[in-house]
Amino acid sequence: MKLACPLTFLAALGSAMSALACDAPAEINIPPGDEATLDEMLAAQTGVREFIAAMEEYLACMDGEIEALAEDTPEEDRTLMVEQYNSGVDQMEEVAAAFNESRQQFQDAQSAED
Repeated sequence: MKLACPLTFLAALGSAMSALACDAPAEINIPPGDEATLDEMLAAQTGVREFIAAMEEYLACMDGEIEALAEDTPEEDRTLMVEQYNSGVDQMEEVAAAFNESRQQFQDAQSAED
């Protein structure tokens, strides 16, 4: 019977640690479009594409981890994982919006120079 508590603890720790198997991508820096060069904007565009692809992998991993949670997983652990997933979706949308705004600023600045 003394093993029941450590085994229960290890099982709970294992389910909580499994979420750590999903690595969220690092945030990216998007230059202000009205100050950026074409090369900087092209690099940012590549960075955004890579970020979106990495975030989609992260979200797929998190979705799998959420689906794999044991039925007896505490609701607050389940809620935390769903919040992490939703935060990833929000980050993707924010990065895309920031890049689109920067791209528009870049185009406006290029038009003003002509």
